[in-house]
Amino acid sequence: MGEVILEMKEIDKSFPGVHALDHVSFDVKCGEVHALMGENGAGKSTLMKVLTGIYSKDSGSIIFDGKEIEFHSTREAQEAGIVIVHQELNMIGDLTVAQNIFIGREPKKGFRIDDKKMIEDSKALFDRLKIHIDPTEKMSELTVGKQQMCEIAKAISHNAKVIIFDEPSAALTEKEIEDLFAIIRDLRSQNLGIVYISHRMDEIKVITDRVSVMRDGTYVGTLITEDCTKEDIINMMVGRVIYEKPKEKSLVAKDAPVVLKVEHLNAGHMVQDISFELKKGEILGFSGLMGAGRTETARAIFGADPKQSGEIYINGKKVEINSPEDAVKNGIGYLSEDRRRYGVVVQKTIIENSTLACLEDYTNGAVINKGKEKEITEKFIKEMDTKTPSSDQLVMNLSGGNQQKVVITKWLVKNCDILIFDEPTRGIDVGAKSEIYKLMNALTAEGKSIIMISSEMNEILRMSDRIIVMCEGKKTGEIAIEEATQELIMDKATRDIVA
Repeated sequence: MGEVILEMKEIDKSFPGVHALDHVSFDVKCGEVHALMGENGAGKSTLMKVLTGIYSKDSGSIIFDGKEIEFHSTREAQEAGIVIVHQELNMIGDLTVAQNIFIGREPKKGFRIDDKKMIEDSKALFDRLKIHIDPTEKMSELTVGKQQMCEIAKAISHNAKVIIFDEPSAALTEKEIEDLFAIIRDLRSQNLGIVYISHRMDEIKVITDRVSVMRDGTYVGTLITEDCTKEDIINMMVGRVIYEKPKEKSLVAKDAPVVLKVEHLNAGHMVQDISFELKKGEILGFSGLMGAGRTETARAIFGADPKQSGEIYINGKKVEINSPEDAVKNGIGYLSEDRRRYGVVVQKTIIENSTLACLEDYTNGAVINKGKEKEITEKFIKEMDTKTPSSDQLVMNLSGGNQQKVVITKWLVKNCDILIFDEPTRGIDVGAKSEIYKLMNALTAEGKSIIMISSEMNEILRMSDRIIVMCEGKKTGEIAIEEATQELIMDKATRDIVA
């Protein structure tokens, strides 16, 4: 690690009702990967938005490359050499790779865009990153992993000196994460300063040099990565010990009734002859590698994708589910892995989102009963300990963990008895995870039943009463939690025949 390239000193920022940053300090050195960690709502994103000119600070100073600066837009920050690679990719699918990289600053030949130079410059960027992507290909035709690489190439094209990676691996496969890490190590060797924001503890230990932790808008401290443990970081983040013990036995009564039965479900090559049962009060874990067909199975059950054949029974009665509306009428709620796209309307309030699935219950003719809406929403805000100044807060202003609670609230207001949770803790921190886990256990204790799809082995082993394993669109195993091990699950997750 070299000299300090970026230093933020005593940064303070308040919004109405929220002291988001309380005299926070943070620095980045040339040639290092510096992790910025904390629970959702700790202030990480706000700090980076102050740095890149999205928010103005109330007080404090920012010193970059030896000079005190304050940016008033992301464009100013980019031109100076500070760039963010966002978790939600900002690419335009109908444009080519090269057009996306240089959008708004295309090379010109006279009054015309110089497409040839734009393609050549894009190739040069990819050569520098040692990746193979065709600059003339449409962005929509690339995998998420390759789109992420294009975002990095775009960042490099600004002659970046500091790159901020915000949850860069959230939607990547293991191989894509390896490729990402190779690029980050190469950028570090080129003496760039890198800020790495992630909730994945294992990644932090692999790719970072230092870890700075925030909690409740304050700076807690900085650790040398190789000198600290995962538990050290978690304790700093949440101020308490969080245990992640595997579940030792099923909590479901042996004579518990079957609430959902799926027989010989087929929906394209990703859902082939899937059969299983879900009992009352059970958390049924769905495990498998990326692309195993778990989400596709859930979407077919929920009616979001058409099924080709198969039968679905709820409480012993055969039902026809051809749309999400049919599923909701039959008491099934679905929490999508992409909550911002399918779970909530982020531009609307907590109240509006909470009654979204059953608005007809809160209307009289064309008039919405606002008082009734507010009453039920505030009941669940209290029960779920959703952190918000008020029920009128826009969902976009909530942390990821609290957005997740709003999605769950929507289905609880609808009073769904069967809940499908697809990656319920993706993109949220260990503290918020613990709260979601407690909530899931409370729901099953009161008789709700949950299908939980998760890519995290610890989560599957901690939460499931029983585990279904899938590989390449097929069910390859069914394991009682008492017998489950990581090795057994991985063995079945890499088979292509039914166990």
